[in-house]
Amino acid sequence: MSLIIPFDNSFARMPGVFFSHQNPVAVKNPHLIAWNSDLAAVMGITPGEVEERASVFAGNAIPEGATPLAQLYSGHQFGNYNPQLGDGRAVLLGELVGTDGIRRDIQLKGSGRTPYSRQGDGRAWLGPVLREYVVSEAMHALGIPTTRALAAVETGETVQREQGYPGAVLTRVAKSHLRVGTFQIFAARGDTRSLTQLTNYAIGRHYPEAVGPMGLLRAVRDAQAKLIAHWMSVGFIHGVMNTDNSSISGETIDYGPCAFMDAYHPNTVFSSIDRMGRYAYSNQPDISVWNLAQLATALIRQMDDPEAAVEEATEIVHAMPDMLQSHWLTRFRAKLGLLNAEDGDAELIAELLQGMAENQADFTNTFHALGKPNARDQFVSPAVFDTWEENWRARVEREANVDETLRLANPVLIPRNHRVEQMIEAAVAGDYAPFNRLNAALSQPFVENAEYADLRTPPTPQEVVQATFCGT
Repeated sequence: MSLIIPFDNSFARMPGVFFSHQNPVAVKNPHLIAWNSDLAAVMGITPGEVEERASVFAGNAIPEGATPLAQLYSGHQFGNYNPQLGDGRAVLLGELVGTDGIRRDIQLKGSGRTPYSRQGDGRAWLGPVLREYVVSEAMHALGIPTTRALAAVETGETVQREQGYPGAVLTRVAKSHLRVGTFQIFAARGDTRSLTQLTNYAIGRHYPEAVGPMGLLRAVRDAQAKLIAHWMSVGFIHGVMNTDNSSISGETIDYGPCAFMDAYHPNTVFSSIDRMGRYAYSNQPDISVWNLAQLATALIRQMDDPEAAVEEATEIVHAMPDMLQSHWLTRFRAKLGLLNAEDGDAELIAELLQGMAENQADFTNTFHALGKPNARDQFVSPAVFDTWEENWRARVEREANVDETLRLANPVLIPRNHRVEQMIEAAVAGDYAPFNRLNAALSQPFVENAEYADLRTPPTPQEVVQATFCGT
């Protein structure tokens, strides 16, 4: 085999209680449709022949050094605790340490049934695979911590959902796939020995400077606070922030019904399964605090002095809202061209956002247009923007390098929902040109390129995507 992956599988050396050994299930006719050569190079992977990659990343061939397994976890799903979940349609091939010194998991998503599949078929159809590929790579280009896409393969099989769709497998790369729910299941079972082993492993892998369970909790809090503020600054809506979808590494994980806002409104929801708006755009900071509290509850179970641990954990969790607000202010100040903090900045930001919500202003295009004559054109009532702009221009007079700050904080391009849906529709029909074009454009989201001007355009009323779906 000329495909070489330098595996070093630390999680597979953990006790078997954390996973089930599970090979991916072979598919009928694998065909490689996407390969991330830049990521492969960073990971130190020798790509080999196209046919080899198709076979390995579809799950038909197990590469040398791999230790395939499905991870066990539980989690709160829309606030309700499910005592056992786990990788129901994913297999972790193993880990490696890249040329940059970073340890990463390689996981096949959509690779067939596992012991945790319950009633699922363990498969993925082409649409969600391409959505995750495009959006996760776009998030990386935006500078947001995220899992990444290494490969996508068509399986040559049909996956049945509302109708029959072409099957596909995504190869996902992450700093790890440890989730809040990974800790919850052992805490709920009263298995403190495994919980302690998991805590020590997580600290060693992700936060070696952390001391003990509460040190881990602080580190996860700090990473998540930065992550969520970054999401908010680009109008990203995860859509399903269950604790089993909350990574302790501080990466964005599990792109199911994810979406980016077009017209700004704080209550925006896209996920078809989020009927009560639990994971609406504006609720994401509060939900991240709630998820951290669930991690704290799990970690406390291994502590010798539970009463003292509860007091310390409460202090850690209660500090998160102010931390989130601080990171949010830093991000949104930059979006206004402001690097120095002044009293009144929060009010200036809030006034703009309120005006945007009331005037159906496009989130991405409004911020990108600040300082340009067409910014007011984003508003149904441009006079609302004009009034705000006077105060803003007075404020930026006290800043230096405003144009550069605006450029670095405000992307030109995001993966707009209607463009993603159009790309999926074309791919299902066998045309991958829109997929390739979208990836190319989104790899440089802060660059104005006339070739991609159409990808900046908000949807027409007929193009608006009302709901996004998990794909399971």
